[in-house]
Amino acid sequence: MFRLGDDLAVRLPRIPGAVGNVTAEQHWLPRLAPHPPFAVPAPVGLGAPGEGFPWPWSVLRWLDGANPAVGRLAEPAALAAGLGRFVSALRDVPADGGPAGGRGVPLARRDADTRAAIGELRALAAAGTPEGRDGRPFDLDAVTAAWDDALRAPAYTGPPVWVHGDLSPGNVLTGQDGRLTAVIDFGCLGTGAPDIDLMPAWNLLPAAARPALRAALGADDAAWARGRGWALSVVLLQLPYYRETNPGLAASARHVIGEVLADVSRAAAAPRASARRRPSA
Repeated sequence: MFRLGDDLAVRLPRIPGAVGNVTAEQHWLPRLAPHPPFAVPAPVGLGAPGEGFPWPWSVLRWLDGANPAVGRLAEPAALAAGLGRFVSALRDVPADGGPAGGRGVPLARRDADTRAAIGELRALAAAGTPEGRDGRPFDLDAVTAAWDDALRAPAYTGPPVWVHGDLSPGNVLTGQDGRLTAVIDFGCLGTGAPDIDLMPAWNLLPAAARPALRAALGADDAAWARGRGWALSVVLLQLPYYRETNPGLAASARHVIGEVLADVSRAAAAPRASARRRPSA
């Protein structure tokens, strides 16, 4: 992505698999833009291949704002509520005729790729380069157990809805007060199961703010478990891919894995704590 003057941005796909995103954002963003209560990119031009660049590309309006800094959010509860409003509004747009989203699929379809990614991390650990957070290697058995836990959640059986598909910190913009102002990068936009858009609970929000997002979206236990599984699966695939080429995304992936493991541990401990407090008959 390049800045073009004060008011525009140019997005050029870097890999063949992203070329279709250009057509999708040109066609669907103008149709979806009136519905969310926050700004989304507005396409203003379509570029053609040329001058050595082989694919079409987009020109869009520039949106001011800053990516939220994980761990240093000014208003985490307000940001969670804003994300809930955005996702809810997107889900309310009629999905008839919308393209199937690559990430709006049942979580089980990610199983083979996710386990392969865990295998890559095991190989790195065996080679003496364990991937972890804050210098501490991950317990990959616990990672596998967390993935298995997500797969055990009942599958989504409702109608397809619109999903952004990539609500990561880099695709969220906030104002100086830390509140949501815009959502960008709709390359994963499509229709399908809504669980994928719960990812900010683990890739962006602190544990104390997660209930606000969950309440805003009315996520039951099964949806929450699937959303956590999506957050884990996405970053497990990202970490081996980006560990040497994109330190920022690799660090974010390590953060999410740590947050998911901590969340699963807290969830497992809660019933035990409740049982200890239950009075005897």
